[in-house]
Amino acid sequence: MSDRMAALSRLVVGDIFHAECPGGASLICLVEAVTDDRIKTRRVTTQDRVEFDRRTGHTVGDEVSCTIDSIAPLPVDIHNVMLGLDRKMRLTIDPEKYKLNREEIQAMYFVNSYYPSNRL
Repeated sequence: MSDRMAALSRLVVGDIFHAECPGGASLICLVEAVTDDRIKTRRVTTQDRVEFDRRTGHTVGDEVSCTIDSIAPLPVDIHNVMLGLDRKMRLTIDPEKYKLNREEIQAMYFVNSYYPSNRL
């Protein structure tokens, strides 16, 4: 088993990781389910569901092929802010409440530099 496959096999429900698409699009994903061959996720900011191949880390069934590029665990405080942001985006109905607060903005800045520094 390759190092990449071994790393991807350690992802579990509740983990947050980063994937990148051609052109540099950034996906911060929360693991919802793991099967023998798939990692089923929800994007934290958009709530889109994205599936990844568990062996390669590439998206499955999407028009644009994105790849998991970092599974580095976030510091606990940042992880908790990201979970809160996911919950807010999932449950909020009023578009005015989608605005990020100071803590969420700081967490987004953190992950934007953290994940590129901690690639698979």
